[in-house]
Amino acid sequence: MTFISAADSYRAGVVGVVLTGANSDGARGLKRIADRGGLAIVQRPDTAESPVMPAAALRSVPTARVLTLTSIADLLSSLVVGPGQPQRTGT
Repeated sequence: MTFISAADSYRAGVVGVVLTGANSDGARGLKRIADRGGLAIVQRPDTAESPVMPAAALRSVPTARVLTLTSIADLLSSLVVGPGQPQRTGT
């Protein structure tokens, strides 16, 4: 329900990330995020400890960005910092 509430409230301003998992509960919420214009990201199922949840998410949102954990971290960092800007380290 968290993904659905966030999608309905923030629409295109939401980023949903589905990682390893043994059920499909994130798939419906990720679809709502994508349908509202948000960014849908899914861990590559072949890199997940349990690929059930990422595979279900991809069936629901075939247009999702499919990335490794490292690539997901890099993408999220770029969204916060901004592309081409140096990342800040602790103060």
